Amino acid sequence: MFADRQVVLASASPRRLEILRQIGIEPELCPVDIDEDNTISPQRDEEALVSENAARKAQAAAGLYADAIIIGADTIVALDGVIFGKPADRAEARQMLEALSGHTHKVYSGVCLIDSRSGKSVGGASVCEVTFPRLKEREIEEYLDSGEPFDKAGAYGIQGRGALLVDHIDGDYYTVVGLPVALLRRLEIILAMA
Repeated sequence: MFADRQVVLASASPRRLEILRQIGIEPELCPVDIDEDNTISPQRDEEALVSENAARKAQAAAGLYADAIIIGADTIVALDGVIFGKPADRAEARQMLEALSGHTHKVYSGVCLIDSRSGKSVGGASVCEVTFPRLKEREIEEYLDSGEPFDKAGAYGIQGRGALLVDHIDGDYYTVVGLPVALLRRLEIILAMA
């Protein structure tokens, strides 16, 4: 992928870095600090939201590189029109997990690629449904004690101990982790042809 070009990941996410390494890409990390907008409206649904946030991240990093492929990504969890970002503290993480317990929610991951040499960009989003069984209070507290939920949208990580909270998924596992590989590949092909 990316034909011997420098690849820059506009993220500090260790999960996104690990996914890229798994598929043979060793990116340069360029964490960016943008104000993520997690507001949905009739004019902007969840897919548009994560696509826009991913593009804003990629754009923030693109100006720092003259000849690279920049990858921006964003992930949110949504249940009944409510967006679950990263929890601010233990109490908010507990509230999120209690809300997700016994329900099917959706995880949206947006990806944007920018070729800083040509200025061309392409983006899109992927969605996956995730079902939690009814969680016991003890399960939630043990998961909170692990420290894992606090830097993850929806207060869980499916690639870690959070896998024990999931009954099943319908869609791309990598969407839930935060970087949908199938979408990334499609976008890379489109960008190469642009």
